[in-house]
Amino acid sequence: MKVEIKPKAALHRANLKYANLYNANLTSATLTNANLTSADLTDATLTDANLYNATLTNADLTDANLSGATLTDAILNDVTLTDANLSGANLSGATLTDANLMGADLRGADLTGVKFPEGYGKLPAEAK
Repeated sequence: MKVEIKPKAALHRANLKYANLYNANLTSATLTNANLTSADLTDATLTDANLYNATLTNADLTDANLSGATLTDAILNDVTLTDANLSGANLSGATLTDANLMGADLRGADLTGVKFPEGYGKLPAEAK
């Protein structure tokens, strides 16, 4: 079942820990400071969403569309971003410790100040 949320939904500081948001449409949603720890966002659409300072630790964003999303200062520890579309996303200052970025599209993404673990060498070629 697809979760439909109104365009530009205001979910500031929402506690969505463990939420099942599989295939959800969160286009242009405001999720600033939201807690999405261990949420299932597989196949979700988060195009142009604002996830400033959101916590997505252990979240599954496999095949999610985050193109144009704002993830500035977001906590993405142990997150799965396999085959996710992050093209044009702003990840400046985000923490991606132990994130899985295999197959992720980072073309045009802002990676300024992104915190990767020391010795991290799994960045997709598009991001280099």
